[in-house]
Amino acid sequence: MTIDYQRPLAAPERIVTSNDGTRLSTVSMGSGTPVVLAHGFGLDMHCWNVIADDLVSKGFKVIAFDQRGHGRTDVGSEGVGSRQMVDDYLAVLRAYDVSGGILVGHSMGGFLAIRALIERPTEMARHLRGCVLMATFAGDVNRKNLQNRIQIPMIQSGIMSKLIRSDATAAFFAKSVMGDEKHPAMMNAFTASFRKSNLKQLVPILTAFVKEDRYDQLGNVSMPCRIVVGEKDKTTPPFHTDWLHEGIKGSTLKRIPKMGHMLNWESPEILVGEITALAR
Repeated sequence: MTIDYQRPLAAPERIVTSNDGTRLSTVSMGSGTPVVLAHGFGLDMHCWNVIADDLVSKGFKVIAFDQRGHGRTDVGSEGVGSRQMVDDYLAVLRAYDVSGGILVGHSMGGFLAIRALIERPTEMARHLRGCVLMATFAGDVNRKNLQNRIQIPMIQSGIMSKLIRSDATAAFFAKSVMGDEKHPAMMNAFTASFRKSNLKQLVPILTAFVKEDRYDQLGNVSMPCRIVVGEKDKTTPPFHTDWLHEGIKGSTLKRIPKMGHMLNWESPEILVGEITALAR
């Protein structure tokens, strides 16, 4: 079966307003236990297209949103930053009156979820029963990572925005986030999303990835967490998830052989399985 990885989520848009006036583009599908999907850097909510229908068919209510500065969501009066984006998570949870839900955070989405779980535990627990942390980190992303040390400054300087217009450069960049199987349709979908992003306005959150470090605060996370990583993930190498697993009491860790950073497309069935297990 041919999968269209660029297919948008088939649900009407709902605008949710965050604390500083940011207009968050959101959608919801289905009914049942809420699953809130928080995408990664340079992507948008439609990257969840493969797993959304599967979750709905299994009796979940899917809630997805464009992170601040991504897709159809603006940056509000306070701009992009991890504190402001945590506020956005809570705005979405409140607007949809989420109770007993599951939060799934991919890469940047997980980084922000971790800050929320550490600094806003009571508010998060009011809405959620657990969190899936996928291909993510608690900061300090340049440690032991040559790829990030090269790519992040290229994005920050504006060079990447120019280079990614070239199909050859775009393909090289897309390959860097994939595991052993470099599926052309997945690579094209990743490239299309990244090319649409205003990378300049997202520089502050990239800087936060490098300068913020919450590994020594992970013991303060009390919510049940399931951690998932591809063994071939070069963007967030597996040692990050090892540290998350060691720091978050009672967490589980699943390593997926041959897979890279884009588990939402590369290994959707395992991700859905982790969400289902946590919901139980």
